[in-house]
Amino acid sequence: MRSDVFSDKAFNKKLFRITIPVSLQNLMLAAVAACDAIMLGRVDQNAMSAVSLAGQIQFVQNIFFWASTGAASVLGAQYYGKGDEKTLTKIFGLCLKINLIVSVLFFAGCECVPEVLMGIYTNESVLISIGARYLRIAGWSYLITGLSQTCLTDLKVTGHVTAGAVISSTAVVGNIFLNAVLIFGLLGAPALGVEGAATATLLARIIEGSLAVLFLFRKDCIGIPVSVFFHRSGVIFRDFMKCALPILASGSLWGFGFSLYTAILGHLGTDAAAANSVSAVVRDLFCCLCNGIATGANIVLGNEFGAGNTEKGKRYGERIAVYSILTGLVTCALILAITPLVLAFYRLTPQASTYLTQMMVIMAIYMIGRCINTILINGVFYSGGDILFDAVSLAVCMWGIAIPLSLLSAFVFRFPVPVVFACTCLDEVGKLPWVFSHFKKYRWVKNLTRKDTEQ
Repeated sequence: MRSDVFSDKAFNKKLFRITIPVSLQNLMLAAVAACDAIMLGRVDQNAMSAVSLAGQIQFVQNIFFWASTGAASVLGAQYYGKGDEKTLTKIFGLCLKINLIVSVLFFAGCECVPEVLMGIYTNESVLISIGARYLRIAGWSYLITGLSQTCLTDLKVTGHVTAGAVISSTAVVGNIFLNAVLIFGLLGAPALGVEGAATATLLARIIEGSLAVLFLFRKDCIGIPVSVFFHRSGVIFRDFMKCALPILASGSLWGFGFSLYTAILGHLGTDAAAANSVSAVVRDLFCCLCNGIATGANIVLGNEFGAGNTEKGKRYGERIAVYSILTGLVTCALILAITPLVLAFYRLTPQASTYLTQMMVIMAIYMIGRCINTILINGVFYSGGDILFDAVSLAVCMWGIAIPLSLLSAFVFRFPVPVVFACTCLDEVGKLPWVFSHFKKYRWVKNLTRKDTEQ
């Protein structure tokens, strides 16, 4: 362990100035998903299930947004560190164009064929009908999300991460409040149920998008001029796609892989499905910190590489590696500590409670690997444009090892539920030697900026 990890105040200030707001922002986003499920669950079980399934449409849309905003973050951090604002506006202009195209396509699907989209996830006519009603309203929010995500990425990369977190958190709080008002008919409003949840989502996105756009008009911000939206740069486009396509591949592999994990455990009975659902909520809440540190690492290291400070970036990467290990160990301990509280909070059958206890112990160990891998792969490696490693590691460890073993243990060998759950956690633990070996080779140390981007 480096002896100067905690003593370098300048480095820690840079890292945690980004990490803390982003972690809180992620926590708020995880909280709104939990509140949606709780509120609709009190109205009707079918309403909760239908909206949960309908939310998969936005999840798929977000995979495309992760690719475009991820590429903008990787390239943008380096060009911001270099001080090249002109190229930075081109990058965000390209990101905005891609996100608006994706937004229009998903909006059109939700408005024109919502029943077809719901039919992908369920064959229950009642759930398809409820979900279609939700999508016809919420689909308008999908049209806005591309704009807001681009603006928030701009703020994050250009040193306004706190403002971006405040804007997102304001929208989240508004979403929760409007959910309560419109779902249950509080404060004199009509009780709209599912339509109320969709309307609350739409209004929250309008708030978020409006605030983000307005903030970019400040003099100290690097905005996205309309002229840049129509600008073409072959060099920037090629560099952008070199980042975006691997992120899209890794996002797809990860997203559909986790959906398959859920499906596997969902076929092992209601007790297994319930315990897995609770463990997933806990996992998502505790991932907020490591995701925040990964974002901070991406920007801090990217700034140094873009500015030409390669050796300084390497030293920062070594310190962040130490933080990744500490984060994993602390997260493991916290999950074990709160397990009794989680069991007391949820009303589960005795069998489901037994499963959940065993899953929490397994997940605590899993989170050591998850934290380390997230911070090193999505933070350190991404900062130098080493993005393909993420997709390859997911293809090998998740789709080549964890998923086949999970399927075999569940449906061929009929192993107990905790064993199946452990198999779904193998990918993060199995990656560790490979990730550390790759880290030590320093192939992720790259300056992605160019002198001439007018080609």
